[in-house]
Amino acid sequence: MKPILIYCYDAYCGWCYGFSPVIKKIAAEFNAQLDVEVLSGGMMTGEGVMPIEKIGPFIQNSYKRVEELTGIQFGEDFLWHVFNPGQSDWVMNSEKPAIALCIFKEYYPERQLEFAAGLQYALNYEGRDLDDDEAYRHLLEKYSIQPEAFYTKLKSEEYKEAAYYEFNLCKQLQVTGFPSVFIQTGELKFAMVARGFTAYEDLEARIKNVLKEMAA
Repeated sequence: MKPILIYCYDAYCGWCYGFSPVIKKIAAEFNAQLDVEVLSGGMMTGEGVMPIEKIGPFIQNSYKRVEELTGIQFGEDFLWHVFNPGQSDWVMNSEKPAIALCIFKEYYPERQLEFAAGLQYALNYEGRDLDDDEAYRHLLEKYSIQPEAFYTKLKSEEYKEAAYYEFNLCKQLQVTGFPSVFIQTGELKFAMVARGFTAYEDLEARIKNVLKEMAA
């Protein structure tokens, strides 16, 4: 089997947003050697679902650190909600963007990383509420996905189950923070190459080591 690059991320994870340019560059570089699978981690589900009112003050402090370390920029429309949490009706819930990713994978499996990054840009730069169905419409246009079919699937039990299956896969991989990256080298063999934000050069070196060991 061709080894698989498994990227465990969450649509609401600011560090994953900062990591997007790194993982996209890595996927392009190792395109010939690795297939790519993006798994949603379910960071904000169950008791972790939170109104922006509660988590806004935390993001006010943490987003600057993400910008400084990764070079990514958060958009003014997103930051308005962060700094005016009392006036925002946002609820941070990982479920809907995870379902959206599962649906998208059916249409364009080879572009799932691009779509995941698009979700994060929609939230963190454009300030779209990923818990609102309308937040996905511009992406449906971009990828020529028929809205009626997409929204039917977004409400279906089948794709919700698919999303929760991904959350469980991340748990089985013992992911405790995002982003996390693994190389699947065999049916039940996984090598972790990133836990938390990882610089491009470091990640590239680790992947090359894993591929070298596999070849040996």
